[in-house]
Amino acid sequence: MEPFEWLGGKTAKKFPLHIISNQPSTRLHSQLDSGSISKGSKIKDREPMTMNPVDAAGRGIKTGDVVRVFNERGSCLAGVNLSKNVMPGVIQLATGAWFDPVVPGQIGALCKHGNPNVLTMDQGTSCLAQGPTALSTLVEVEKFNDDIPKVTAHLPPAISI
Repeated sequence: MEPFEWLGGKTAKKFPLHIISNQPSTRLHSQLDSGSISKGSKIKDREPMTMNPVDAAGRGIKTGDVVRVFNERGSCLAGVNLSKNVMPGVIQLATGAWFDPVVPGQIGALCKHGNPNVLTMDQGTSCLAQGPTALSTLVEVEKFNDDIPKVTAHLPPAISI
């Protein structure tokens, strides 16, 4: 059976990059995302994303840039690391950045912190297994040229009395 999304399928014409979301090395999934080790790995306060220099060059992207990663399901911002250790056509963005939408409560709002869950299907692997399909999907990446919004995911909520 053909996968729902893959680089050889019809979706790849519009979203030509395959994102792989791994477990982060700086925290346990999202636990301790607000900790100093996790924050120290961020690029301009965003989750770091690794991209091949060939894919980046065609998009005018360099190490340290903030990019918008998107598909039909959603979008998020991420900081860029370029590396030949990632194949052309593939990007890597770890799971676990705390969800931080620009407009809380709005479906499809841009996540300003880099949570890849906004990009993935909410569909089980099969009717029997119902395993997550959340670590792999197709996306496009573009340099983010607007004002970069402040990450507020780790700030305490406002308390009104």
